[in-house]
Amino acid sequence: MPNILLTRIDNRLIHGQVATQWSSFLGANLLLVANDEVSQNTMRQGLMDMAAPAGTATRYFSVQKTIDIIHKASDKQKIFIICENPQDVLKLVEGGVPLKKVNIGNMHMAEGKRQVAGSVAVDDSDVAAFKRLQELGVELEIRRVPQESTEPVAKLFA
Repeated sequence: MPNILLTRIDNRLIHGQVATQWSSFLGANLLLVANDEVSQNTMRQGLMDMAAPAGTATRYFSVQKTIDIIHKASDKQKIFIICENPQDVLKLVEGGVPLKKVNIGNMHMAEGKRQVAGSVAVDDSDVAAFKRLQELGVELEIRRVPQESTEPVAKLFA
C-alpha cells in the first residue's frame, strides 16, 4: 500500500504554504500533484519545482495516471498528494487510491461559489463531491496551515 501521508485541496497546488509548512510538518519526501492540466504543462511544473523544498521530489501526474501507478510506490516514499479541487480527489478515491484524510486548504472564490470558511469557497458540485467523500469514509478537515486549528467541516454543507 502506498505511504500517503495526506491529501490537500489547494487551488495553487505547490506554493509556499505547501512547500515549507505542510511538507515539513508531515515529513513528506514526495509532493505528488494529481491534475490533468498541470501534468501536461512543463512551465507550471518548473515554477512549482522552484517552490519545492530541497530533498523533496515532485511528480505531476494526471488523475488517471495517479490511479494507475500509485500502488507501485516504494514504501520509502512519504507521499503528500495535492489536488486542485474535490472532484479530482473523489476520482482518486473512486479509482482505488487509498485516501483516509483530506485537508481542504485553499479554494478560491469564483463566480457561482460561496465563501464558507476563511479560505474556502464552494459551489454545489464541490459540496456533492465532499458529501460523497464522507460517504466513502474519507475524513475531511478545513485548515490552511498546520499551526492553525481546524474549522468545522459542517461549514461546507451549510
